[in-house]
Amino acid sequence: MHPEPTRNGPTGRAVEVHQPTPITPAAVMRAPVVPVQPGSVPAVASIVLPDGRVVTGYAISPLQPEPVAVKPPVSRAAVNVALGGVGFLAVCGGLLLLTSFITALTALITQLIVLAAVVFGGWIAVQVFTAKGHQGGTTVNIRKAIFKRNHFHG
Repeated sequence: MHPEPTRNGPTGRAVEVHQPTPITPAAVMRAPVVPVQPGSVPAVASIVLPDGRVVTGYAISPLQPEPVAVKPPVSRAAVNVALGGVGFLAVCGGLLLLTSFITALTALITQLIVLAAVVFGGWIAVQVFTAKGHQGGTTVNIRKAIFKRNHFHG
């Protein structure tokens, strides 16, 4: 699959091929294995079961749990100050969220009022500009009308 290596590189120059030289491992001397006896030989216990079988083994002492480190006592005042600070931050966050909610609600109501005004104004404009001649309406000639004590008499 791969082309055979050549003595000339891609530029046409001669390429030197270096072969690695193996390193001889240092002489390793093994230490002799010497059996070591434990400091004390544990006692072997044998138990006779009710059916007559004998079980032999070493007695194992139960593991002792590590002692729990004694924590220094925390003063009641420090706990109250910490809880008060957390409560204060919670109240401030709640008030900030409440203020944001009220502001957003006010903006929504304002936009709905403006939308209603635009729609209603557009409806009135359509009624005024599409009326052709005063069809179905009452026409009053103001020049013939009489104004008497702020009353209109037609």
